[in-house]
This record gives sequence, C-alpha cells and structure tokens, in this order.
Amino acid sequence: MTKLFSNAERAEVLTQALPYIRQYNGKIVVIKYGGNAMVNDTLKHQVMEDIVLLHLIGVHVVLVHGGGPEITEMMARLGKKPEFVDGLRVTDKETMDIVQMILAGKVNKTLVSLIETNGGHAIGLSGMDGSLIEAEPKDPRLGYVGKVTKINIQPINDLLERGYIPVISTIGWDSQGNAYNINGDTAAAYIAGALKAERMILMTDIAGILRDPHNPETLISSITPHEINDLRQQGIISGGMIPKVECCQEAIRAGVRNVIIMDGRIPHSILMELLTEEGAGTMVMGGAQ
Repeated sequence: MTKLFSNAERAEVLTQALPYIRQYNGKIVVIKYGGNAMVNDTLKHQVMEDIVLLHLIGVHVVLVHGGGPEITEMMARLGKKPEFVDGLRVTDKETMDIVQMILAGKVNKTLVSLIETNGGHAIGLSGMDGSLIEAEPKDPRLGYVGKVTKINIQPINDLLERGYIPVISTIGWDSQGNAYNINGDTAAAYIAGALKAERMILMTDIAGILRDPHNPETLISSITPHEINDLRQQGIISGGMIPKVECCQEAIRAGVRNVIIMDGRIPHSILMELLTEEGAGTMVMGGAQ
C-alpha cells in the first residue's frame, strides 16, 4: 500500500497541531451532533474518532446529540405521521414515548458503543438523569416539547472528572415526572453555557453562515452576536438558520468563549476546526479572543 504521507510529513503535521493541543488541553468543548453526519455510517465513525482523539489529548468533550431522522423513521414504521409547528416536532404522549425510546435508547447507546470501540470511555445520559435538564412546556400547540428552565451540571462534571465522555440525549423533565422533547441545539447551548465551555460546535448540513445561501464561497468565517442581529435585519440570516444563531447567541451570553457553526458532512471537520489554523465553518465570537 502506498503511503500518502512520509513519516517526516506526519511528524510536521503533529508539530503544527501542538499550539492548539495546548490551547484546548483541560478545557471543555461541547459538540452538538446531528443531521446527515449522524445518518451516514462512515461519517459517524469519523466523528467518533475525532472525539476520541480529542479526549486522549486532554480535551474534555461533552457530546450532545439529536436523532430526528431516526425518530421520524420509527414513527413511520408505527404508522404515525410527524407534524411540525415553526420547525419543531409536535410531540403528543405517544410521540414522546418514541422520542425517549430512540434518543435515550438506540441512538445514545450506539454512540457510546462507537466511542468505546474507538478507544474512548463514554457514559450515556438523558436530560432526565440526575435532573440534568429541567424543563416546562414550551407551547401548548407542541405538546411535550420543552423549554429549558435549569441545567444541573453536576452529573456532567462528575463524569469528566473521572475521565469519561458524557453522551447526552436531549430529553428534559419536570417535577411531576413528565418527559419533554428538547431541541438539540437549544439544549447544547444551555449545557455549554452552564459549563462555561471554551467552545461549542454545532454540526449542521451547511458550511456555516453564508452571505449568499447559494454560494459556499460567501462563507462568513467569523462574526459577533451584534453582527448577527444586523444580518438578520438584512434578511441574510433567515429561515432555519435563525434558531441556530439564536442558540449561538444564548451560549455566548451564558459565558461560552466562542461557538462554531460548521458542516458536519466534511470528514474530520472537528479536528480541522480545533487543531488547524484554517479552521472550519463560521465562528461566533464571544469575549476577548
């Protein structure tokens, strides 16, 4: 088999990554994982490899995941048609049971297994475990869709201190024991804010924030929360990108240093973002850089 890189070239790559390894060693990075990067098995394995590598070099990774396509697939198998209001899944009691089964069960444990088989150590949690995500109804029209009221970071910190990667499904609960479906991006923002994470990464199906949605070359590499408001007023940020940038702004307000919106369909995009000078996607900048 022909070598793609010589040993000297491999060593040079590692040397160039050293400043970034120092920067993130011992720091918390929250990764929101979903979309096509989760559905494609090859990409799924690569994402888990990236996460394990970061873990092994001393980055405290917290993985927050969705699972919308898997939920929709299971609903179809059970003869239940999904409904959406303002982009959010209407979640009646039966749908909530499906959400809980798929997110806290199948998807969560599959990701834990992939991390373990790649040499990492992970423990899966739902937002109900240890009262991690407390919630209340977001809108009566949506049923059991929740609005986050409190994040209890103790279970996450306990796992990080013991060398585990927390893998969190975004199901919340209230004091009456009701379970709620929480938007993954929103949950990740609240979790990252509560942890005062160094960085939050939102893995999406687009390159980042584009000035022209039809032209990837118009990618905005960095932006401030104030500039986001300006672009929304101009109509440059619209549609499905609005809730994503709102989550970024929420995370920054809560104390996250910066947030990345990036294309999770690109192989090893997490490592490109964290361990290279060029980075990937759009950085929403918080405090002093």
